[in-house]
Amino acid sequence: MEKKIVCQNRKARHDYFLDEIYEAGIVLFGPEVKSLREGRGSLKDSYARVKNGELFLHNMHITAYPFAHHLDIDPARTRKLLMQKREIKRLIGKTEEKGYSLIPISIYLLRGIIKVELALAKGKKKYDKRYVLKEREMKKELNQLKKKNHY
Repeated sequence: MEKKIVCQNRKARHDYFLDEIYEAGIVLFGPEVKSLREGRGSLKDSYARVKNGELFLHNMHITAYPFAHHLDIDPARTRKLLMQKREIKRLIGKTEEKGYSLIPISIYLLRGIIKVELALAKGKKKYDKRYVLKEREMKKELNQLKKKNHY
């Protein structure tokens, strides 16, 4: 089961605390699949919402496939995500809690099928982000000191 990552939402880990991670299928047209296989997708500012018991992905951008002239597809259209009903019901309960959102983390190919990795996330405050950066910097300095003392 080799996972080939097509695109990632790099800011997600910076802007949110990720609690639970889910895997979902996605409904796409043929040229969109070909475009994603070439790595022409973007998850920047995208999010997922539950509407009428179905899951939808908003603001995901897939650049048009250059050799598909017969279909005119909106690159930022809302796309349906495929999950089991019980998982969607669970997500409805979780997203109604204060501050939780569904954020796509990555899109990847799994055995030729395109999947979306969603995270149940809670937004970080500005001071949380600063704390994480400071902690990372301190670990980096500590590792440098350890290396310096070893040699």
